[in-house]
Amino acid sequence: MTTADQGPLTSAHDRWVDRDAAVVWHGFTQMSTYAQNRPIIVDYADGRELIDVDGTRYLDAISSLWVTTLGHRVPELDAAAREQLDRVAHTTMLGNGNRITIELAEALAPRVPVSEPHFLFASDGAAAVEQAIKIAFQFWTNQGINDRTRYLTLGGAYHGDTIGAISIGAGGFGTDVFNPLRFDVLRAPGYDDPGWADTAVAMISAHAHELAAVVIEPLVQGAVGMWVTDPESVERVADACREHDVLLIADEVATGFGRTGTLFATEQCRVRPDIMCIGKGLTGGYLAMAATVASRRVYEAFLGPDLSEMTLYHGHSFSGNALAAAVALRHLQLFEELDVLANVRERSAQLRDRLEVLANGNPAIKEIRQRGLMVGVELEPPEENLRWGRRVCAASVNRGVLLRPLGDVVVLMPILTTTADEIDRIVDVLDTSINEVCTQ
Repeated sequence: MTTADQGPLTSAHDRWVDRDAAVVWHGFTQMSTYAQNRPIIVDYADGRELIDVDGTRYLDAISSLWVTTLGHRVPELDAAAREQLDRVAHTTMLGNGNRITIELAEALAPRVPVSEPHFLFASDGAAAVEQAIKIAFQFWTNQGINDRTRYLTLGGAYHGDTIGAISIGAGGFGTDVFNPLRFDVLRAPGYDDPGWADTAVAMISAHAHELAAVVIEPLVQGAVGMWVTDPESVERVADACREHDVLLIADEVATGFGRTGTLFATEQCRVRPDIMCIGKGLTGGYLAMAATVASRRVYEAFLGPDLSEMTLYHGHSFSGNALAAAVALRHLQLFEELDVLANVRERSAQLRDRLEVLANGNPAIKEIRQRGLMVGVELEPPEENLRWGRRVCAASVNRGVLLRPLGDVVVLMPILTTTADEIDRIVDVLDTSINEVCTQ
C-alpha cells in the first residue's frame, strides 16, 4: 500500500515516501508495507540529529546503522573530503596506487591488532568478509595444502549478506531462502550459550586438520540481538587457533572504531588475529569503505612469480577510493585529537547505570546486553507476534529518537560523541515508549 492508498498527501513526508516507494528498493525491508511503517525521509543532518523533509529533528541513536562515529557534518571531515576533491576522487588500486590511500594504510598499521599488517581495501563489510574467506582458503592451497577447506563459525553469527558471508553466518536474518547456495561449515554455539568457548576449543582441536579458519565477532554478536561474551573466552579460542595452527579471522566490521570502548574489540581480548575485517566506522560514516587486514605471515603466502597462481585474483573497481581514504585518515586523527574513547567509556558507564534503573522491576524487559556503546534491550512480550520491538521503536521515533528493532530486541547504538544529556534523553524516551507499548 502506498501513501496514495491512505488518502490525500498531506505533507512533504508523505509525498517523498510515495516517490521513494515508486522507484527505490530498500534492503532488509518488506516494500509492500514500507509506507505503513512511517520511514524517516532525511533531508539533512546536524551533529547527532537527522532532520526530515518536514523539518522534524531526530536524535540518531543508532549511528545511522552503526556507521556514524563522530556525528554528521563534522567540519574537519567535510574539509578533508573537499580538499581531496581538489586532487582526485578515485583512481584504480589494481596494479597502481594513490598517495592518500597509502597514507591511510600507514596510519592504520600501528593501530590494528594484526602483526605487520597489509590492507586489501573494499567497499563494505560484507565484501571485506568475502575477501577474508578467500584469502584464508588460498593461504593453505598456496602452500600445497589442499584439505584445509572448512570454516568454524558460531551460532547467531552475522557476517554480511553476500553468499560467502551468509554461508559462515548463522541461519535466520531472512536468509534461509538461500540455503541451497550456502557452503557447509562447522558451527559452535553462539554467545547466548555460556559454554560456547569450551565447545569451540574442542572443535578446533578435533578439526584443525581440515580448517582453513575460525571466524568470530569479538565480544559482541551484533545483528542477532547484541549477544555479548567476555574477553577471556575470546582469548581462549584464539589460543586454541594458535596451538593448532588454524587461522583466526576477527570480524570487527561492527565492533571496530571505538564501539566497545577500545579502538578494536580484540584489544580487550589480548588477541592478534591473522586476518581482521574492518568497515562501518572506518570513514566515520561518510563514505563506503572497508578493508581486510592480513598479517605478514598470511600476506607473504601470496608472493611468487608474476601472473602466477599464487596471486590473489580478487579486487574491486572502487577499492581504496581516494576520497574515502582522505576522510578515513582525518577521522582516525580526530579519534585522538578529540579523545573520543574517553567519552565512549564515560557514556557507556552512564548508559549502563540508567538502563539498570530502567530494567529494575519492569516485567516488559527480559534482559539488557551491553558492551561499550553497543546495547540490546530485549523485551518480553506475553505472547508471540505482538511486534513490541517494532512498536517501541516507532513510539521512540514519534518522540524524536531513532532506534532500531531486531525482533523484540531494541538496539541502542549512540554516536560516539553523544553527550550526557543526550544519553539521558535516549533512555527517557525508551522508558516512555516501552511503557506506552507494553501497557496497551
